[in-house]
Amino acid sequence: MSVPEPYSEIPRPVVPPIYQSTTFDLTPESYRDITGAGGVASVWYSRFRNPTVDDAAARIAGLEGGGDAVMTSSGMSAIVLALLTACGAGDTVLSAREVYGDTYDLLTRDLPRLGVRTVYPEARDAGAWATAIERERPRVVYAETMSNPQLRLLDIPAIAAAAKRHGATLIVDNTFASPYLVRPLELGADVVVNSVTKYLNGHSDVVAGAVVSDAPFITRARLLSVTLGSVLDPHAAFLVARGLKTFGVRLARQNAAAAELAWRLAGLGGVRSVIYPGRPDHPDRELAARIMRGDARGAMVTIVVGADDATVVKIMDRLRVIRQATSLGGVESLISAPFNSSHFSLTADERARAGIVPGMMRLSVGLEEVDELYGDLAGAIGAVVPAAGVQA
Repeated sequence: MSVPEPYSEIPRPVVPPIYQSTTFDLTPESYRDITGAGGVASVWYSRFRNPTVDDAAARIAGLEGGGDAVMTSSGMSAIVLALLTACGAGDTVLSAREVYGDTYDLLTRDLPRLGVRTVYPEARDAGAWATAIERERPRVVYAETMSNPQLRLLDIPAIAAAAKRHGATLIVDNTFASPYLVRPLELGADVVVNSVTKYLNGHSDVVAGAVVSDAPFITRARLLSVTLGSVLDPHAAFLVARGLKTFGVRLARQNAAAAELAWRLAGLGGVRSVIYPGRPDHPDRELAARIMRGDARGAMVTIVVGADDATVVKIMDRLRVIRQATSLGGVESLISAPFNSSHFSLTADERARAGIVPGMMRLSVGLEEVDELYGDLAGAIGAVVPAAGVQA
């Protein structure tokens, strides 16, 4: 029985199709690519390239202002891919202490087994970074645009200049800020990684990552991703591309809501402190004005209440609008405590050195009304912390 050919002429679809195919017809071009360039320049097998995945990658590269991008199966796989592409046995990574818990595990537990050591600057200011770069001569400098959950900012231009003076590659995790707020490549970074799971997809229904850089770096990363098998499924890439269509409008509303909520929570009894880059008491408020685009300052708010983490658990258990869940960047508001979610693998001393104090909650602001979110938090805090009470 003959198999009918697909339509030879189809009008351009408004929504790009899902190429849910593992393999494609081999052509003279793909044969030349396979034998000459490792097979990553043409579409012939979806572990190497896939049109739907490439579409999502191109959209993210455009948002970040990069030359090219490779999609991965998660944000952590993007971090692993970027680091292993940039360094190897005998190399040194200079990293911020304030990094995602699983990133910290990678740097302290896994990379040493591959012969890669990690050192940390003595302080977080640009001068301490420059001194450490000159002393250690690292192959890679690694940090996050906005740390999790402390919401401290990275002086990307200054650190990028120091890294370039000594031939180091600056890799920046831009997940918390997203390209809506900061474009690290335009500020001097060499490579950007993102957990696409978060703001870029924005709907809490895809786990994905991306590495963005210039074409030569991405070619090397793509070859390594083929070996590691850390590629993204076409259907997941399709959902990412769908989420990216509302990226700007989602982030505009979420940033505005977070700013208002941060101000209102700071005046609520029982709240010890509110950490938000848009507040005048934030230590990096001047840096935020220099590196962030426009007036937006993020959709993450960190709240410190009570004196211990047990109080935080009681508060979160009383929330009815805000969901108690890990992750961030979705259309729904999510809250979590670092001690038992993002940084559960760190000891109490390690959390303290990273600036994670007892009583800390991390709030990802979604698309709900601000009054609804504030009322939910004020009611829960007021029920647990005696000094709390709903204030206008």
